Amino acid sequence: MANPDPMYHDGMRRLQDERDTRAIADRLEQVTVRTALTDDDRAFIARCAMFFVATADAQGRPDCSYKGGLPGFVRTLDANTLAIPDYDGNGMYRSWGNVRANPHVGLLFMDFESPKRMRVNGTAQVSADDPLLAQFPGAVFIVRVTATRIFPNCPRYIHKMKLVEHSVYSPKPDYSPPVPAWKTFDSFKDALPARDRPGGSD
Repeated sequence: MANPDPMYHDGMRRLQDERDTRAIADRLEQVTVRTALTDDDRAFIARCAMFFVATADAQGRPDCSYKGGLPGFVRTLDANTLAIPDYDGNGMYRSWGNVRANPHVGLLFMDFESPKRMRVNGTAQVSADDPLLAQFPGAVFIVRVTATRIFPNCPRYIHKMKLVEHSVYSPKPDYSPPVPAWKTFDSFKDALPARDRPGGSD
């Protein structure tokens, strides 16, 4: 019986065959790909202060976004579930809005200081009443990702960079981040939700 969710589709296979990489692609799937997070995976995610997320709308048109916070802002709830806080942003909701239309996501966790990267593919759901919401200061929604495929990638092309400081906008307990400068610009002020205007509230 054919796998309903194969690692490689025909487009990937054609390029593998053009470059004679089908055998190593199959070996990488056998050796590195897993369906559950290991203890090392969970520790790596807990150290990350950022990740990238790829989403697509109902027509398959892609979007990619950077998500950042303080280390530990992404939590692993079990071997297959991640909890991600959605913090205040520009209000476009391109990533999590896509999830409402198409739940498939690809996450890329990176460590630039000790080059390492890991992909987590799966499905996501966005909730404004998740029971975990109160545990994430500054969160608007909680996004739960159910991981179906986890695999590391070769880090050879990761440029080694040093973290200078964490963003002052990253939420944390007992802390009110500053208002981002763009919310004070005349070109945006009249379009902001009431809570973001001077004297505004939810």
